[in-house]
Amino acid sequence: MAESGAIGLYADDFDESSSANSSSSPSSSSSSPFSAAKGLKGRRLWKRVKYQLVEYHSLPAYLKDNEYILRYYRSEWPLKQILLSIFTIHNETLNVWTHLIGFFLFLALTIYTAMKVPKVVDFQSLQHLPDVLRKADLQKIQSELLACLPSLPHLSDLHKLKDELKTSLSSIDMLPSISSRWHLLELLSSCLPQRFTHLNQTNVCVLRSVKEDVANMIAPLLVRPIARWPFFAFLGGAMFCLLASSTCHLLSCHSRRIAYIMLRLDYAGIAALIATSFYPPVYYSFMCNPFFCNLYLGFITLLGIATISVSLLPVFQSPEYRTIRASLFFGMGLSGVVPVLHKLVMFWHTPEALHTTGYEVLMGLLYGLGALVYATRIPERWMPGKFDIAGHSHQLFHVLVVAGAYTHYRAGLVYLRWRDLEGC
Repeated sequence: MAESGAIGLYADDFDESSSANSSSSPSSSSSSPFSAAKGLKGRRLWKRVKYQLVEYHSLPAYLKDNEYILRYYRSEWPLKQILLSIFTIHNETLNVWTHLIGFFLFLALTIYTAMKVPKVVDFQSLQHLPDVLRKADLQKIQSELLACLPSLPHLSDLHKLKDELKTSLSSIDMLPSISSRWHLLELLSSCLPQRFTHLNQTNVCVLRSVKEDVANMIAPLLVRPIARWPFFAFLGGAMFCLLASSTCHLLSCHSRRIAYIMLRLDYAGIAALIATSFYPPVYYSFMCNPFFCNLYLGFITLLGIATISVSLLPVFQSPEYRTIRASLFFGMGLSGVVPVLHKLVMFWHTPEALHTTGYEVLMGLLYGLGALVYATRIPERWMPGKFDIAGHSHQLFHVLVVAGAYTHYRAGLVYLRWRDLEGC
């Protein structure tokens, strides 16, 4: 109520100054610097009053969404003032920043994933392999290799190691599985152990370098990283959702038309996040079963499009349909139970399947709890007005969404390593 009283007081002062100016003669007002200064002061005062935060009952109907948030609303501000308000305190400040920070977090994770995950081969080290071998004790390394790999007695010296590996392993793709090829990689790399204790420190360092170089040299022949697009589709969906949500909370107070557009963008972002969250688990779980892979991916994609389409209908935007909207998105997420159970049946003996399922259960719990908090408006419904700035349900919902998406990112890393090493 303090804000309303202040607004009324400022408005009365402005009206008095305006009436005083209008009652004076044109000649006196134009010739008096004092009158011009007073009019300028009145206009500045009115501009200041116009962009004060208001209470819930003063909002236009399209901005009335949560009757338990009583104060600190922005209402129909110009775009410049709205953009500047990202650095001020109001009841949308944390709604904007929780998802804006989440967006930058996932942008950093996307860049990191593209550059570092997984780093199977360091091709730079291959350029130095001949120099490293020239410095090593070739006879001792050769005897150690022969002891480890009696199947390769034809190696006369390690100067020929690079050529011999390429020719000996040229038919490596004929091995029955990628797991067998990876086992051979481990066997070869273990043949340069760190147990040459009778050598000096320099030679030990050289042998460690040789071990890494051998592994890096034969890794491209043994392991071909699988497709990354499902993982990056999820990261893109997460970034789109978080940025759309942050933009919606920042700009919706501008006008009815902008609020209409922003809400639909927000719902589209949520549907995109849920749909793309299915892509890594479905693709990497069923990449060796194209029928089920295409079935599940096609179903969730169509369901996501349908959810976005329903969300665009104006009838679903009013506050009384809040529960229906939340239930629709919750049901979309719940549909992921089927492929997860199917994965467990197929790979119940695989540790990675259990590991990823644990992450996915945690993600579902975080998303589900967020939807529940959003629909029930807890805790502000218990103490209206006490959580206007911080702690209300939408802010908690945002934090839970970011936490759930990050949990899913961790699961995606497990999927990538699993399929890179095991293949089909």
